[in-house]
Amino acid sequence: MARTETPRRIRGTQDIFGDEQRRFAHVLSTFERVRALYCFQRIDIPVFESTAVFARSLGETTDVVSKEMYTFEDRGGDSLTLRPEFTAGIARAYLTEGWQQFAPLKITTSGPVFRYERPQKGRFRQFHQIDAEVIGAAEPAADVELLVLADQLLRELGIADGVTLQLNTLGDAETREAWRAALVAHFEAHRGELSEDSLTRLEKNPMRILDSKDPKDRPIADSAPDIDAYLTPEARAFFDAVTAGLDAAGVAWERNARLVRGLDYYRHTAFEFVTDRLGSQGTVLAGGRYDGLIGSLGGPETAGVGWAAGVERLAMLLEEPAAAGIDAVVVPMGAAAEARATGIVADLRRAGVAVEMAYKGKMKARMAKADALGARFAIILGDDELAKGVGAVKALATGTQTEVAFVDLAEALR
Repeated sequence: MARTETPRRIRGTQDIFGDEQRRFAHVLSTFERVRALYCFQRIDIPVFESTAVFARSLGETTDVVSKEMYTFEDRGGDSLTLRPEFTAGIARAYLTEGWQQFAPLKITTSGPVFRYERPQKGRFRQFHQIDAEVIGAAEPAADVELLVLADQLLRELGIADGVTLQLNTLGDAETREAWRAALVAHFEAHRGELSEDSLTRLEKNPMRILDSKDPKDRPIADSAPDIDAYLTPEARAFFDAVTAGLDAAGVAWERNARLVRGLDYYRHTAFEFVTDRLGSQGTVLAGGRYDGLIGSLGGPETAGVGWAAGVERLAMLLEEPAAAGIDAVVVPMGAAAEARATGIVADLRRAGVAVEMAYKGKMKARMAKADALGARFAIILGDDELAKGVGAVKALATGTQTEVAFVDLAEALR
C-alpha cells in the first residue's frame, strides 16, 4: 500500500503558536481595550464578498485587483473574492444593512485578509489586520480622533519609539482635479524617462507615480509639483484643523507632501505611521479619508475616514511577551486521587482559578511540569490527603507547604 504524503502548509500562510501567538494575542487584546476607551463599536463582516465590491472600491487598475485578489466562482456561478482589506466590505455593510441611521458610526474590526503576493518578512498571503473607521462624519475632528486612537494604541503596545506619523492632504475634489492636471503635464514632459509601470499609471492613475519605487522614476517624481499650490481655501482649512487637533492632543507628526492615495474617492487626510525597524517594509499603520467611496459603490455621498494595521507587523515590533502564568497545577498520585482531582479541578476553574492537571509521570516529573508552566502553587493529592479532605498546597516560589480543605482551595489560591 502506497504511503500517503503528509500535507504541507500552503506557501504564504502561517501556523501561529507559542511566543508568536502571545505577541499576536497581545496586539488584539490591546486594540480591543483601546478602542473601548474611544467608544468605538466592534463589528464583524464576511471573509468574502461579491468581486464587484472590491473591483469598484479598489479600482480595476490597481495591483490588488489586477494581480493579488483571491477570486473564484462558487457553485451558483457568482464571482466571489476573499477580502484583501476591510474598508470596502464595511462600506457595503453600511449600505446594505441600513447603518446610515447610526451615523456618525465609529467602528472597529479585525481578522484575516488575503492577497496573492510574494511572501517575505512580515508579509503573508493570509495575514491579519486591525481596522478602525468613522463613517458619516465630514468634520476634521473624526480624522483627529482616529489618529489619536492609533497613536495611543502604538504607545500602549510599547512600540511608539522610532515610529513617525507622516501626514499629507489630498485636498477636496476641486483641489485634486487641479493637482492631477498639473501632475499629468509634468509627467508628460518627462514621458521618455519614465518606467513602463509609470507610463501605464500616467494613463490611468498618475498620482501613483509619486510613490514609485523604481529608481528611474524618483528624480521625476521628486520634482513634481506639490499639492499645496492647488489647495482650495476649504481644503487648506480642513488640513489646518487636523494638524491643530493633533497638536492639541500631543500627537507628533511630520508633513510628507509625497504621501498619496491613487484612487479618486480619497480626500483630504492621508497618513502613515512608519518605522525603520522593519527594513524596507516600514509602514505599520496607514489610512486616510475616503469621502467618495460609498458614492462610488452606488450609495449616497457619505463621508468616511479610517485606517488599518497588520497584526503580524505590529507583533514583530513587540518586546518578548511573558507567557501567561497559571494559578496552580494539581498533582494527583494514584487512581483514587486522580478521580477526586477531576472534580477539584472543575470546581476551581468554575471559581475563576486557572488550573492545570499533571497526571503523567512520577512525582518529580509532575512537579517539574508545574514549574515549567509558571504555576504559583502545586496542589498535591495522595491517599493521606484524600482521607483528611485536604490538598497539600505548595508555594513553588518558596517551597512552603500547607494543608487546605478542599472547600477552601479556591479562596486560598486567590
